[in-house]
Amino acid sequence: MPHLPQKPKVIIFDVNETLLDLDKMRTSIGKVLEGNEDLTPLWFSTMLHHSLVTTVTGDYQDFAKIGVAALMMVAQNNHIEITQEQALEAIKTPLLSLPAHSDVKSSLMTLRAQGYKIVCFTNSSNKGVETQFANAGLTDYFDKRMSIEDIKVYKPDLRAYAWALKQLNVKPEEALMVAAHGWDVAGAKAAGLQTAFIARPGKALYPLAIKPDYNVSNLAELVEVLNSSR
Repeated sequence: MPHLPQKPKVIIFDVNETLLDLDKMRTSIGKVLEGNEDLTPLWFSTMLHHSLVTTVTGDYQDFAKIGVAALMMVAQNNHIEITQEQALEAIKTPLLSLPAHSDVKSSLMTLRAQGYKIVCFTNSSNKGVETQFANAGLTDYFDKRMSIEDIKVYKPDLRAYAWALKQLNVKPEEALMVAAHGWDVAGAKAAGLQTAFIARPGKALYPLAIKPDYNVSNLAELVEVLNSSR
């Protein structure tokens, strides 16, 4: 495992899949897609893909609206007819009430006890992540919540990470970005941040990107590695 040059002043967490378990979405997405729960990952990746389309074209759209549009695209491509209202209903309520992964709360508690500043940085809206954290019981674990909604540039655009660092008043090398998405750690690493990849089930690193500083299977393992490397 590569040695980090310094202990990070702040640990920045991605939210969906990194902290919150999206398995609950499989049921609601599968239901509206005529039982095809296996299309849920395709919906999520389609949503992420088109968030970047809005960024590079300069036509910002709310993440929730992109999610609805992406679900309708997946349905259309699989010859399933759904309305915009059905797509919204399948996404909104379950997405806002996702549970935290089992390793999250204990790991965050330990990191806070060790003196780390804990923040999150998400592509979801400010109100969305506020609601998600309240429903998952995560609000009190975080010193700050940040959303790209305030800059209207989606991760992994390097400008998003630069903006986040500015809000935190830290240098890139003083921050550790933690995510279960290869594209997120690739973006953060390219922006100069320390990075940790959480290999949640079904998640893989982008092989052509710079390798993260840490590659662990869960947050508990990251806590252990951070503790042992100091």
